Amino acid sequence: MKKALITFALLAASPAAADTAYDRCARAANNNSDYSSCGAAWIAREEARLNRYWKAVYPGLPSSSKSALLTEQRAWIAYKDKSCRWRASGDWGREGQVIHYPTCRAKVIADRADYLALIDRDMQGR
Repeated sequence: MKKALITFALLAASPAAADTAYDRCARAANNNSDYSSCGAAWIAREEARLNRYWKAVYPGLPSSSKSALLTEQRAWIAYKDKSCRWRASGDWGREGQVIHYPTCRAKVIADRADYLALIDRDMQGR
């Protein structure tokens, strides 16, 4: 019963954009370490996707756009590094640290990857 309640709470609290691999992993999780691993794996997948789009977009930009996007990316990295920390503060218990923090961080990275994907599509259309 406890696992069912935790799973329900996890799925209800997870961002709408949670990926299917995270959802499968979270449903199979039995403890905080498992949940933490699920979140870390999702973050890693989003980081890899972000890096793929960065490598596709950045080299093909004109130099003035390249400089502007690099400045923007550096600002975004500073934001990313500070984002979602309130969830890991301990005020939200272990659930905040092992479920909400990683899912929040993964969503922040996914949003940026989506943004770079739009730029990539725009560049392909030129």
